[in-house]
Amino acid sequence: MKSLKEFKALLNFVKEYKIKLVIASILIFLCELSEILVGYLNGAAIEAITNMALKKALLYLGTYLAMKIIMDGFLSIKADSMLQKIESAVTRKLGFFTYKKALDLPAYAYEKTSSGEIINRITNDTDTLSFSFSQLLQIFSSLVGSIILIVYIFLNSWIVGVEILAFVFILFLIIRKYQPILKNVHKERRKEQDNFTSLVTESIRGVREIKTLGIKRNLISDMIEIIKKIYQKSENEIDLRKKFNLMTRFLKALLEVGVFMTCAVLLYYNKTTLTFFIAMTYYVYRYMWLIENINSFTQVYQRVVVSLGRVNEILENKLYQDEQFGKESLEKTKGIVEFKDVIFSYPDEDIILNHFNLTLEPNKKIAIVGKSGQGKSTLFNLMTRVFEPTEGEILLDGVNIKSLKEENLRKHISIIRQEPFIFNRTIEENFKLVNSNITLDKIRKYAKTAYLDDYIMTLPNGYQTKLGEGGVNLSGGQKQRLAIARTLAKESKVILFDEATSALDNQSQNYIKKAIDNLVKNHTVVIVAHRLSTIMDADIIHVVEKGKIIASGTHKELLKNSEIYRNLYETESLNS
Repeated sequence: MKSLKEFKALLNFVKEYKIKLVIASILIFLCELSEILVGYLNGAAIEAITNMALKKALLYLGTYLAMKIIMDGFLSIKADSMLQKIESAVTRKLGFFTYKKALDLPAYAYEKTSSGEIINRITNDTDTLSFSFSQLLQIFSSLVGSIILIVYIFLNSWIVGVEILAFVFILFLIIRKYQPILKNVHKERRKEQDNFTSLVTESIRGVREIKTLGIKRNLISDMIEIIKKIYQKSENEIDLRKKFNLMTRFLKALLEVGVFMTCAVLLYYNKTTLTFFIAMTYYVYRYMWLIENINSFTQVYQRVVVSLGRVNEILENKLYQDEQFGKESLEKTKGIVEFKDVIFSYPDEDIILNHFNLTLEPNKKIAIVGKSGQGKSTLFNLMTRVFEPTEGEILLDGVNIKSLKEENLRKHISIIRQEPFIFNRTIEENFKLVNSNITLDKIRKYAKTAYLDDYIMTLPNGYQTKLGEGGVNLSGGQKQRLAIARTLAKESKVILFDEATSALDNQSQNYIKKAIDNLVKNHTVVIVAHRLSTIMDADIIHVVEKGKIIASGTHKELLKNSEIYRNLYETESLNS
């Protein structure tokens, strides 16, 4: 019964189609009842012929033909068509909402869970749930019909009735034994399949690095090991299914022969009628069919339960809680950001920020520097709510950013990262993802600000040029400048640069510095930098050490007053 709980989420998607589902169920049940009558009509027709009652036999056969035409030729096809459309719609919706829910997961979820596993849950697992509603309903209707049928059988022969119930009970014991075993084996195989997808995803996305690092053989070796594990798990699953199928087929053969022999003996001693005997030669195959379909369905069912459980972990927040946002909105902002007594540590790690306090003011170029691992980039992750402070609060114009609506927070604070993600779309479409109503003229305006328009206009398709996955068609500097231009299209008040100029050549870096200088007039510009040469002209530089601000000032002031800053500068000068 525990596994049935996994279907709760699926039922929520079916509700919209409940009327069609009820109609289809009624049609299938009517077809099922007609199938029960067919056995009786066959037996009655044969007995009528043996008694030389031709008209009676023809009446039975004519009724049989009419039922087959109406039920099998129309109602059954109609029901199957309705169920297949419902199944397709529900599966697609399930995939969409799983995808949507995955985007709501917190950032740490993607550090704990591989991208391959998430992708598998959204794609393969939701497709696995495309099990046939018609199969499920037909088995259920067959079970109801079989219960009605067993009453008829008991009224004619309690011996045959007991015989059939005994076989059904044995089948139940076999299914009960093998279901949990099959479920666990399939679950283990799915886990290995996640590893396979993860490695494929990484290999495709990082194909250039794979070639230049010369690690192709190592990755192929890893893939061989993963495939071996998948193969071993698959073999175990196949062997279990083989044993299960052997037992059910043996049981089916026993049922067939046993019922025929019993009916033959009863007829010989005049304990039953020829109609019942002929009908049982038809009905016994119904129970064999039921056993075969229950056998098939239990195998499908286990795969469905495993996949549905994995999907439900995302849909019902069983692994991670969704990001939580407030209900407040700031229409216009001054761009004042305040850290108040903020404490933060990544999961299972030491404290990164320790009672951190800082105010970032607009219309200034603000830089944050320090040694690696001191929490510089963490500040940006907290400001954009990729992570949440353990204690303390972060304010935007005096409002706790936790109180803001998600779209409002994203509107006012933008970040340009060291490794920007470029979507595999045209240049124009990359901008339209940020602002669907943006015009080409405005796109060009922002591209000019980032000193990228001249390059784009030299391309054969200009702004309609499709970029490869991750922007592989662009150089590192071009990707950075495109990311900057795309961010400018959001017209955010607070713009964060996370090592955004580190991959640029000197000429491009100078262009970006000029663009940043223009932004300072109307924005709060904050730069995290390792290369001090990129922020020497900042209005104020904050030095971070052990999770706190230990010094602040201009470049000249810090060279004079801060030993740590001076060491950082001298080390960079020596390396240069």
